[in-house]
Amino acid sequence: MAETRVRYEVNGRKFEGLLVYDDSVSAKRPAIFMQPDWKGVCPDTIGQARTVAGTDYVVLMADMFGTGYGAKPKTQDELRAGMLAVHRDLPFTLACGSKAYDTLVGEANKLGLIDGGETAAIGYCAGGGYALEQARAGADFSALVVFHVTNPNPVVAGTLCNIKGRVLAIHGSADPITPKPMMDAFEDELTRAKVDWQIMMFGGAVHSFCDLTAKGGPTRYDEKLCRKSYMLMRDFFAETP
Repeated sequence: MAETRVRYEVNGRKFEGLLVYDDSVSAKRPAIFMQPDWKGVCPDTIGQARTVAGTDYVVLMADMFGTGYGAKPKTQDELRAGMLAVHRDLPFTLACGSKAYDTLVGEANKLGLIDGGETAAIGYCAGGGYALEQARAGADFSALVVFHVTNPNPVVAGTLCNIKGRVLAIHGSADPITPKPMMDAFEDELTRAKVDWQIMMFGGAVHSFCDLTAKGGPTRYDEKLCRKSYMLMRDFFAETP
């Protein structure tokens, strides 16, 4: 698997996203724009991108936290502070997400990696919330899959839902980070906006079942559910026109 770092700037701050792809494949492939979780671009989330990419996709990993953010481990408090700084600043979330998307797509096209068709998107935990805000603002995602999403509801209440593509949320019924009332409100929002949506709820699952580093308590990795999640994602993308 190849990893190509891609630099960009937002409001004078430096960021470094990543292209992840199998460089033994010569054919152009569909692109998947990825918003990683609150750890940002780091070995753990790059591992997720490698799994998603396989031989079929080029993954475009966004950096929302700044160059070098994921280079060293952080405490839960540090991770929470970094995540909330982005979450609570919607103009920045949209500006940085859009810059990441445009720059990563441009670099992937320049390298001849992607087929130039519509781009799908994925997001993990807080990254799912960021990706949803981009989609609400009209980002041109043909389909969006969020895994154990954090903050699925608009950060600014009453935000117009302008999601253009299909949406699949894969979630745990016992998730204490994003409990059922939040997911119910998310369903209502998508229904009112006439979005083509699906929610797959895993019974008894908690948060972060696709995160190898989640060891227990409110967050717990589950190999079987993670594998099933990626199967659902691939089927969802394959059936998207």
